[in-house]
Amino acid sequence: MRIRFRSLLAVAVATVAAGGVIGGAPLAAPAASPPPPAEHVVFIGLDGFDAAYLEEAPLPNLRQLVKRGSLTTSSGVMTSITNPSWSSIATGAWPATHQNTAYWFDTQTGTARSQQRDLAVPTIAQSLRDQGATVMSSQWFILQNYGVTYGDPDGLYTQPGGTCERRADDAIAVLRGEPVDSGGQMITTNGIPDLIAVYCDTLDVLGHADGADAAGMPAALAEVDAQIGRIVAAVKEAGIYGRTAFVITGDHGMGTFTQGMQPELLDAVAAAGFRAEMLTAGRAPRPDTDVVIVVGGVGSLHLIGDAAADPTAAARIDAAISALPNIAAVYDKSEQAELHMSPKYGELVIEPVAGWSLGATPGDAAGVHGTSRELEVPLVLAGSGVRPNAAPEAPRHIDVAPTIAALLGYEGPAGADGRVLTEAIRLRGAGD
Repeated sequence: MRIRFRSLLAVAVATVAAGGVIGGAPLAAPAASPPPPAEHVVFIGLDGFDAAYLEEAPLPNLRQLVKRGSLTTSSGVMTSITNPSWSSIATGAWPATHQNTAYWFDTQTGTARSQQRDLAVPTIAQSLRDQGATVMSSQWFILQNYGVTYGDPDGLYTQPGGTCERRADDAIAVLRGEPVDSGGQMITTNGIPDLIAVYCDTLDVLGHADGADAAGMPAALAEVDAQIGRIVAAVKEAGIYGRTAFVITGDHGMGTFTQGMQPELLDAVAAAGFRAEMLTAGRAPRPDTDVVIVVGGVGSLHLIGDAAADPTAAARIDAAISALPNIAAVYDKSEQAELHMSPKYGELVIEPVAGWSLGATPGDAAGVHGTSRELEVPLVLAGSGVRPNAAPEAPRHIDVAPTIAALLGYEGPAGADGRVLTEAIRLRGAGD
């Protein structure tokens, strides 16, 4: 790959300069490899970056970047929960492939689970490291121990916690060659990493607290945009702006709910002839429970006990729940497979209509995601190797990791289901 070729080239050139021979004949210098489209990629992951937010604040720094590329909308994955969504962005794989799952019933432990970081396929960080590249993650947590770790100057993960500003501070310090806190150690990277990832959850935190239309959202967007501007300025200061590509996107959008339907949902399952129970993370069902529902935006419904042995159970429960007035969709296993959802979800996945939750009614309006309505997020591609004003065609979360790898001149992650957005970037050696 790129680093390995450069090492071999250096040896060959040194041998020729010293009058060396290979196989009894003078060694000719090999032809130079065409450069990669970008020497560095800065990835900025904005949790809860709903596509509608583009109209709520001017975002001057983001839009300045777009002049060197494109701004479009990327489609996410089901369920549109944080960890499965970032997992698809980081691996280029559908949830059915990477199997990161959120809010489901784990039959192996007999308990409900919320979010976790398990991955069945490699991330972009692992793939790049395996090919000789370097990576730094400023709290993009989905990469932790999947290509970046505490204390590794070639695959560095920084100290957890803090604001978007503090995470930008870490990236800026690395660009300046300064040490950063990595698990309690002050570590200096070995040069500027090929991939720098920066994670910010400002928008998600506010959206969950006050809903998608939170009064403070324009100010939060302005703050995030200011950090984008600081990172771009640091790239310029480091002297690599003309050789750096920028990728900015979100994991999911944000909705608002004011009503809950927990009693009605449980009654519907009871009317179908089964005893249902809603479980929160870490809890196990009662001995007489037939049906477990774990809620996270949508509801993962699992048949256990007598219901698991009843071949008609799923269809009967599906019909009863679908008849409720505030249900948008009920996905059976075949429909889940069509959406490339994780196989760890239950026999049915239940989606409420907008404004409703499957759980209890909240005291005030609150933010929610997980449904098919929160799939759309902005996607910015800009800078070195990106075609100006050439928007990618129907980009998806699963296309981001292969495209980052291609920008850097490397192969994409081995488990990726997505494609390189070739219509929006230049490939190595391309004449245009």
